[in-house]
Amino acid sequence: MTTKPTARTVPALIAELATRHGEREAVVDGARRWSYTQLATEARAAAKALLALGVGPGDRVAILMGNRAEWIALDLGAMLVGAMSVALNTWATAAELAHQLADSGTRVVVLEPRFRDTDLMERVREACALHELPALEHVVVVDPEAEPEDAVNYDEALYAGVGIDDGEIDALAARVRPEDPASLLYTSGSTALPKGVPLHHRGMIDNMWEIGERQRLTADDRLWLAVSLFWSFGGVNALFALLSHGATVVLQHAFEAGAALSLIERERCSIFYGTPNMALAMHEHADRPRRDLSSLRSGVTIGTPEQVQRIVDLGAGEICNAYGLTEAFGNSAVTDCTMPLETRLTVSGPPLTGVEMRIVDPESGELRAEGEIGEIRLRGNLMAGYWNDPERTAEAFDAAGFLKTGDLGRLDADGNLVFRGRLKEMVKTGGINVAPAEVEDRLRAHPAVLDAFVTGIPDDRLDEALAAVIILRAGVATPAEDTLKAHCRETLAAYKVPRHYRFADAATLPLTSTGKLEKRRLPELFA
Repeated sequence: MTTKPTARTVPALIAELATRHGEREAVVDGARRWSYTQLATEARAAAKALLALGVGPGDRVAILMGNRAEWIALDLGAMLVGAMSVALNTWATAAELAHQLADSGTRVVVLEPRFRDTDLMERVREACALHELPALEHVVVVDPEAEPEDAVNYDEALYAGVGIDDGEIDALAARVRPEDPASLLYTSGSTALPKGVPLHHRGMIDNMWEIGERQRLTADDRLWLAVSLFWSFGGVNALFALLSHGATVVLQHAFEAGAALSLIERERCSIFYGTPNMALAMHEHADRPRRDLSSLRSGVTIGTPEQVQRIVDLGAGEICNAYGLTEAFGNSAVTDCTMPLETRLTVSGPPLTGVEMRIVDPESGELRAEGEIGEIRLRGNLMAGYWNDPERTAEAFDAAGFLKTGDLGRLDADGNLVFRGRLKEMVKTGGINVAPAEVEDRLRAHPAVLDAFVTGIPDDRLDEALAAVIILRAGVATPAEDTLKAHCRETLAAYKVPRHYRFADAATLPLTSTGKLEKRRLPELFA
């Protein structure tokens, strides 16, 4: 049994973990294997390099790269000197990067020159041309072979930091307080510019510890991490859940299903952090039958019962279902891995220790009765407010200090959260509100339907009519629309039955830059 760290700041946590776990493996990145002692050393070297570049307490350091050991060292190194790490999305456009760099007031950007097929150095140059960035002083490239004229090589920065005294690092680390912001993440905005979400040191430890406890993590666990570190699910949730328990983080630079199966087998990974589309790609990969995934045990995911079951079928029989958002350190409710599987397939679990949850009427704020659907509101382990945006911060919290998540859910008799979709996704048809998630669940129960997404489209008589995008199972015949309507009427009121259907391939679905389904664009498929 792992004991919770006493540290309440990341600098103190790094030191405590090095003392507790010493030569245990902390990070595996290809041939590189860092012990907890070496992780502390690498984070300190990164901190010295940042100081040599002029970074100080309160400054912002942006990281733009795939899942590699340097990402973690720089993330921790920035926090070590009281700066904030800014996790930049490797899928972001130049315009999106320009906004985030300007909004955050980033002083230093550290990137790898190329990720997948994207020239990240050129993308940052484009961002600089689009927006004035007066705070940006240095672009640093992590590549010993790279010698760009308008950037600094990371090895050179590391060398410049060698002469900085350890006492200076220790003094800066001692000044960091639990409520100081440690990391700045940007939510993926579909209708407006992304909002900056600053997360404080204490929550990075306390909330992630509780998530690890729901998985029953120990120092013997090994995480397969292909989820991007720039997402809160990766760089906050997964990383700090594992590190706070003294476990091992095994990095996959970028997700590819065959390589993921091989990596899990080779490194004997026990913890699965992944999205439903990752699990589907691994499940369908030709190599899966010949890979030994028996080491898998638990982890965290979100998805429909069928999607969660697919991860169980891969081998993670104790997978945890979860609910959360960036503003709440990734997750606020997680199932315990020892719950019966039938429960973990359908609920997101009870709130974590340190989190208060209410289900309320979104208009009046009055509490809903047990089992009734309403807006999920949270208090406890949360951001203090959006970055440099008091207006949107005021809009986000109610008078009692609860975050208005904009998500719909209900609490069952055991206190488990059942997620029911986004408040903004509600469809008002004929004057009656319908939650798409309820209709989607029913459609997925049809034997021919692999997945379903419900939206509203303009209708002269109803204002909005329910419309369903259907992804069929491989090899099945396309069912008649009347058949699907009859299937829905078996358990749904007539006004909840979709009037329009569109059979589509998963590849045609509209996605955001972070790979999430952009539901507001579903009506385009019915144009």
